[in-house]
Amino acid sequence: MRNLGFLYSFRMRLVLVLAALLIGTLGLQYYLNSRLALRRAGVIGEQEQALAASTALALESINSNEYLYQLDARRPVPFLRERAGRVINVLVINEEGRVDDSLDRRYAPAFGEDGVPRYFRIADVPLPKLVEAGQTTSEIRRLLPASFSAERPLALEPRAFPIPVRTNRGLNYIIVVLGRERMSVGDSVWRELRRLLPTLIALLVATLGAALLVNSFTRPIGELSDAAQRVATGDFTFRVPSAVRRDEIGALSTTFNEMVAELGHMRELESQIKQAEQSAVIGRLASAIAHEIRNPLNYINLTLDHLRTSLTPEDERKRAIVERLTEQLKTEVARINTRITEFLKYTRPATLELRPLDLREVVADALRMVEVQAEEHGIQTRLEVASPLPPLQGDREALRSVFTNLLINALHSMEGQGEGRLSIALSSADGHALVDISDTGVGIAPEHVGKIFEPYFSTKETGTGLGLAIVKKSVEDHGGSISVESNPGLGTTFRVVLPTAAL
Repeated sequence: MRNLGFLYSFRMRLVLVLAALLIGTLGLQYYLNSRLALRRAGVIGEQEQALAASTALALESINSNEYLYQLDARRPVPFLRERAGRVINVLVINEEGRVDDSLDRRYAPAFGEDGVPRYFRIADVPLPKLVEAGQTTSEIRRLLPASFSAERPLALEPRAFPIPVRTNRGLNYIIVVLGRERMSVGDSVWRELRRLLPTLIALLVATLGAALLVNSFTRPIGELSDAAQRVATGDFTFRVPSAVRRDEIGALSTTFNEMVAELGHMRELESQIKQAEQSAVIGRLASAIAHEIRNPLNYINLTLDHLRTSLTPEDERKRAIVERLTEQLKTEVARINTRITEFLKYTRPATLELRPLDLREVVADALRMVEVQAEEHGIQTRLEVASPLPPLQGDREALRSVFTNLLINALHSMEGQGEGRLSIALSSADGHALVDISDTGVGIAPEHVGKIFEPYFSTKETGTGLGLAIVKKSVEDHGGSISVESNPGLGTTFRVVLPTAAL
């Protein structure tokens, strides 16, 4: 099959198409010319019959005392009517050019009242071109006017056949005048156009074939141009559909698709390297923060406990103030510790304790942590399980943190809206567990959807932008993925996909 690959090349197909068009054109032209030749042969045969019949009629007139038109009148069908369009006239002239007889009565001898015949001269009778016949033609031409055309007539044109006949009355000439033969109905312009019709049809077919061939060649080039523009804008997911072709364009499209795939892979590697470099910087920063800040924070926390237990004022009012202020300070210290923990959790490699888990129990445990807060805000919660879920390998605490974070974000998106709905749907498909967390909150702006999983991106003034980044990292550490769909003003749905097979 590889040896036949050249048949699929564009050049070979172009050669084959042109050869087919050439053979078809020549075959059509040969067929039409053959039919035309047969029709011409038929017309010429009929003219020969008319010529022979006219000559016989003229000889009969010469050997009798009757004129041509009188002999023709006794025929069942008059000669001119039978040979209409072929024989125009038959003339009998003597050697001096006198018209002794004519099938056309306009030029036949006419008798006056005195009974003396009056004759026409051959010079007075309009004649078409004479058919050349050597000496015979030259003798007739001397009887015609000097202005008479001596050009050779073309086939099927009006022409005159001079035939010398010697009788007992001397030399006579029989001139049979044939009219123009029409091969088909219609005027001469249409007849000429019909001759060009086969060539016109062949040209149209060739043009159509060339247009189809050029279109099949230029359309993939247009697709390649569009694909190059999309790749230039950063879209490495597009593939040129012309790669299925077996010609040069197909090979070019296949190479282009492979190149785009490699570019996409390189872009992904660059993104991973950039993220790794960013994570390394964040890790060093988080380690420095943990080292430089946590020790003072621990000292502050211990000092607050000492102040609250050992140096509490005896005055009840002052003691209440000290208690409230120390509690607020400890809360702020705890918040700083939480932020430091988030930094460390995002930057440090995951240390997961994988074990078989019941996903429904993990999600239900996370939901119980937010049910009280949801009830306080008038938000309805619901957990749906579409089918029995197979167990999966995972870290219970890490996954519970993932779902808790997503549920808390959903509650925050519905704050201040009165009643709302928070639903969790569990299902499985193709060896994966699916967790859909949907809310009826304010939604996410379209320009923010692609950025919410990036570290340090947040639309909240007090947010660090690490919550969803940590969620995404934890899900990916489990070999899963997370995606989001949101309609501003209607709500948001996060989908977590986790493999059920053992890691």
